[in-house]
Formats: sequence, C-alpha cells, structure tokens
Amino acid sequence: MKHVIVACLIALLACGCYGQASAQSFGSSYTSTAPEHCRQIGKPSDLDGSTTRVCPGKAGLVVLIAEDDLREIVSVGKNRATAAKEPAAGVWFGPFNSSEHTVEWRAADGKPFAIIQRWHIADNSDPDKQGRPKTKALLVVTRLPPGVCHVAYVDAIANPNANELARKAADDFARGFDCGNDEVKITGASGRAVELVAR
Repeated sequence: MKHVIVACLIALLACGCYGQASAQSFGSSYTSTAPEHCRQIGKPSDLDGSTTRVCPGKAGLVVLIAEDDLREIVSVGKNRATAAKEPAAGVWFGPFNSSEHTVEWRAADGKPFAIIQRWHIADNSDPDKQGRPKTKALLVVTRLPPGVCHVAYVDAIANPNANELARKAADDFARGFDCGNDEVKITGASGRAVELVAR
C-alpha cells in the first residue's frame, strides 16, 4: 500500500512540475516608428503629403507605416512587400487619424504574437478653439504573422486601465484570431474613440 501511495505522490509531483514548465511566460518589449528610426520609401507627395516608411521591429519583422490623406495604415511582415499584402494594410479608419511612435510587442516565451499601439482619431463633432477636431485616443491590438489584422480596440479615455486591457486582449485573442472571419473585439468600456472607428 505504501508503494502505491508513494507512486501516486511521485506522479502528482511530476504532473505539477510539467504544468509549471509548460506555463507560458508573457512579456512586452518596445520599438519606435519615429521617422528618424525608419527608412523612408520614396519622397513625400507634394499633393497630399502621403508618406511610406519601414521601421525595424522584433524577431526579424518590420513595421510598415503608410499615410495618405491624413490617415494611416500599420502592418507588419518580414519585409515591406509581405507587410503590404497583409489584411492590416487595407484597413483605413474613416476619420483623420495617426498612430503614436511607440510599438509594444507582446510575446509568449520570447516569441512576439501581437503589437499594441495608441492611435489618435479625429472627432469632427468636438472642435477646439481654432475649429480643428480634437482627437480621441484608441489602443489597437494587431495580430502578427501569419495573418496580420486588427484584433481588438480599447478606448483609452473610457478605460483608466486601457493598457492592461489591451495586453489581456492580445494574450487571450491574438494567436487564435481568424483575420478572414472573426470580428474585431471591443474590450472594456466603449467610448467616443470606439464609436468613431466602428462606424
């Protein structure tokens, strides 16, 4: 009987150790998409100020930033050509917008699977004293290859813990997200920024 109990204890300990070993470790690292850290593609257009730049990322990936008519797209790939073919490269928000230069790379056991960026979305119904639209802050969670697309939106004003919510959304949804079939998730409380991009 003692031998059976000992054997069971050893088996339980072994399972416990295996569970700890197989538990994934999540973390974040950061890169910049500021123009001085990127490679400019061609010359800015004199007509509409459109620009394209390629910025170094993590794990051999690059970040493609293209601006046209005061609206940006952000995509990721092994190079500019592959990033330009991803679904994210075809996603334009209706209102004028721009993304901040800091990119947060969310990784599991050191392997990046999503990026998180803060975007500013112009709100034409809320002008400042000069008549220019104020912007509303939005965190965008984007899945990384294979398949680059928006996974979740977090309204940065409506949610004081927006960064934590965006990380949790990345950890929970990004890797299993189907770019062709799944709808972008609204995480946390909805606010004006989410209303502007969800139209």
